[in-house]
Amino acid sequence: MEEHKHDHDKETEMIAIMSRSGMRITDQRRTLARIFSDTDAFLSPKDVYDLMRDKYPGVSFDTVYRNLRMLSEMGALEQFYFMEGGLKFKGSCISHHHHHLICLNCEKTLSFEYCPMDQQLKLPGSFKIVSHRFEVYGICDECQQTGEG
Repeated sequence: MEEHKHDHDKETEMIAIMSRSGMRITDQRRTLARIFSDTDAFLSPKDVYDLMRDKYPGVSFDTVYRNLRMLSEMGALEQFYFMEGGLKFKGSCISHHHHHLICLNCEKTLSFEYCPMDQQLKLPGSFKIVSHRFEVYGICDECQQTGEG
């Protein structure tokens, strides 16, 4: 299975999220959606900027970064922070609710369906939860076997 298959559903959903949030759907924003629907990898703001510059040589890093943050706040992208690699973005998993195990070495992501929020949480006060994310960082089986973690 090739890594760069284009996921039209993900691209369409990202554009729909932008539209619902009142964002103007420009060519550049369509390209951003396409970049994330073409890969399952984590992309740093610089990765995205380099990909955008191929098509839009005049685009500024600030514009790309601002759009990544806005798309993240809208729920179209997920943000992850890697100790070595810094902030990275990935297209949101929109089909269903799940959480991630993330390898710090190769950045492979494994989903797991179990949600820790289903347990009775003892939260302070009457805190109202609107949404949540849960990531577990570690070293995947393959990296452990090759001794790279």
